Amino acid sequence: MSRDTTTSPTADWGQLLWDPLRLSAMATEYAVDAWQRSILYADVRRQRGNQYQAHLEEQTPNVLDFVSEVIMSGLDLPRPVNYGLVRILPPADTPSDSRKRPFVVVDPRAGHGPGIGGFKPDSEVGAALKAGHPCYFVGFLPDPVPGQTVEDVMRAEAAFVRKVGELHPDSRGKPAVIGNCQAGWQILMAAAVWPELFGPIIVAGAPLSYWAGDMPMRYAGGLTGGSWLTALTSDLGAGRFDGAWLVQNFENLDPANTLWTKQYNLYAKVDTEGPRHLQFEKYWGGHVFLNDVEMQYIVDNLFIGNKLSTAQLVTSDGVRIDLRNIRSPIVVFCSYGDNITPPPQALGWITDLYRNDLDVVGHDQTIVYATHDSIGHLGIFVSGSVGRKEHQEFAANIDIIDVLPAGIHHMQIDEHHDDAQEGEPASDAYLTRIRRSNIDEIREIVRPDPESDRRFAAAARISEVNLACYRSFVQPWVRALVTDQGAKWLEPLHPLRMGYELWSDRHPLAAAVQEAAQQVREHRQTVSEANPFLQLQTEFSTAVEQMLDQFRDCRDQIYAQAFDMLYSLPLVQAMTGQSLHDDAPPRPHPSETPEHRQYLAQELTRLEADIHNGGITEAAIRALFFVLAARGEADGRHFRHAEELVRPHLTNDFDMQAFRHLVRRQALLMRLDEDAMVSAIPGLLNGIAPEDIRQVAGMIVQVIGSGDVLSAHEQTRLEQVSTLFKRAACEAQAASALAMASPANETSAAAVDGNSAPAMPSSAGDTSAAVMDTKPQTSSPKPKAPQKKTVSKTPVALRTSQTRRGKGK
Repeated sequence: MSRDTTTSPTADWGQLLWDPLRLSAMATEYAVDAWQRSILYADVRRQRGNQYQAHLEEQTPNVLDFVSEVIMSGLDLPRPVNYGLVRILPPADTPSDSRKRPFVVVDPRAGHGPGIGGFKPDSEVGAALKAGHPCYFVGFLPDPVPGQTVEDVMRAEAAFVRKVGELHPDSRGKPAVIGNCQAGWQILMAAAVWPELFGPIIVAGAPLSYWAGDMPMRYAGGLTGGSWLTALTSDLGAGRFDGAWLVQNFENLDPANTLWTKQYNLYAKVDTEGPRHLQFEKYWGGHVFLNDVEMQYIVDNLFIGNKLSTAQLVTSDGVRIDLRNIRSPIVVFCSYGDNITPPPQALGWITDLYRNDLDVVGHDQTIVYATHDSIGHLGIFVSGSVGRKEHQEFAANIDIIDVLPAGIHHMQIDEHHDDAQEGEPASDAYLTRIRRSNIDEIREIVRPDPESDRRFAAAARISEVNLACYRSFVQPWVRALVTDQGAKWLEPLHPLRMGYELWSDRHPLAAAVQEAAQQVREHRQTVSEANPFLQLQTEFSTAVEQMLDQFRDCRDQIYAQAFDMLYSLPLVQAMTGQSLHDDAPPRPHPSETPEHRQYLAQELTRLEADIHNGGITEAAIRALFFVLAARGEADGRHFRHAEELVRPHLTNDFDMQAFRHLVRRQALLMRLDEDAMVSAIPGLLNGIAPEDIRQVAGMIVQVIGSGDVLSAHEQTRLEQVSTLFKRAACEAQAASALAMASPANETSAAAVDGNSAPAMPSSAGDTSAAVMDTKPQTSSPKPKAPQKKTVSKTPVALRTSQTRRGKGK
């Protein structure tokens, strides 16, 4: 029996005290229920221990809730890793469309086993399958390959994405990749080195700028003296870092949930909560290992060094890992309720790499961010409500995201309360809006603090010194004393593993508890929601949670104050090479180098040269951008209506990548010089057939009118571009009539003039050639061909004339 104890009526203790018989009956009723719930709670925890033991014995333990087949093993790569690629087999009722871009979901290896991205039907995997996309999943084994590094994992993930692309040569786009938490920054590192492999990248709850925000975990490295403790932990594990320590750090962030709420929730709702609790604990208790070199790299370069967001990392073969090299759209999904990766850490890399919006545009990078108000870290991947909303909308609009212009955009997903318009699916529960944002809005979220950066830079330098001392004077002794067998004996003694290890069928009392639980289920007696003792239980639980939350807040405040006080000391900063009168930033900003400024100037010059290049397709795209720029946003109805207009004309040889570059290039030009771009529209329409101009003008009106009612400013802009197209159509009509009349007039004049020599009759072919010579030739160069001025005389074919720019720096 399920009950909601949060809405129980308040007990009238005054009346109950005057009725001792009734009070005694209620106390007996509650005591029986509490005792039965205790037995059932103990039995569920017994099953949890059994599940843990069985999970350890699996060859490839995971919690993936979808049928799959192995496609590629990382063990077979030249530099082997413990990762693997599997194909998710779609259900019979939702087959995949081979023409849609494939999705690749990559799970985090941050202490837990794989499968969280496909934990339940309403998940990232489920959303991709529901949208008809082929779906793949990247998981891993519990034990790493000896000697594997973070760079080896990057190469493996790039190989997996390359393989998926090869399996779908007819897809209209490159694979979309979802990276959860730790996998998010690792996927971005791979995409920065091999940008040609990736389509849109979605990073969910991924920490990329570890010094940003006010999360208490970021102080841990400085308060413990740096990463020497990581090296010691790896040495005690005989070269392996136990992921259970990472999980324990996560649990320490919320002691109320760890020590009380999670267990109480099972106890209070034990009649219905058991299956869900066991399902989650299968994932939470599936701890994995990392190599010592992997974990040391992560802590030194990311957790403490924070080098990824400032392009300071370099691969073993000399390639700089610069996130600005990523050519695919990057979707950042984060939540204000996430105490592990709050929005400042998820978005801080943008303010680290870029100083203004022109920097973002100059690097031709598209960044889309979406925030949730309250969901926790695991809820970003696990919550069914998030899977049915955010991840479903990401999958449904992935092709739209892929053609968004360079710059920063904010995606907002709202409840769709409006009546469905004609042609809209009636089942759409959400309306996705994408508006242009800017780096100032990101800066308001991140709140960069140079003084805080200075303190963290001092902590990073102290960490390097302490690590060097440990490696020189302590590490040789620890490694000499620790053996592989000794490390194996220490693993079950980890505090998180003890709870799983001690209570299972191996315990001598387990059989008695199992039998008692079976009897309780057969004779279950639940307490009434109005029982005053049940209400006291709920109030007591609330009080315990509040007490633990207050302890957490005080502890976090002490951590922050201690860190700030210690690393603000002039002596400490001087010991780390920072002077009190030094105005230089504590770490480099790539956007401020002379090389970067020169590169940006060259890119902008190349862009301005394209203002007068193109044809009717470019003119139509400019018109759409010009009108919608007044609003600053577009919603799913605009995109859906535009797709319906062009879908009948998308032939098999349609080059989606070339079209993507065309749209993005026109958007860039509009952002740089809007007036010049609009003024150039008549020149782009010169020589186009009048019926084609009118057709495209009608399409523009349909697309813009498919959303909300136009404002007065938008209506004025629409009339302005409509006038340009109408005038161009009239001029084309007049030019066509003049061209057709000219040969006839010349022939008549020759016949009347008897003194003239007989004129050579013009053939139909000659006349046609003469007319064609008055129009620029239409061509459809491939995306990488040199740029030329071209005119697309067949608008419905959506021919492209733009080129992909080289990104060498």
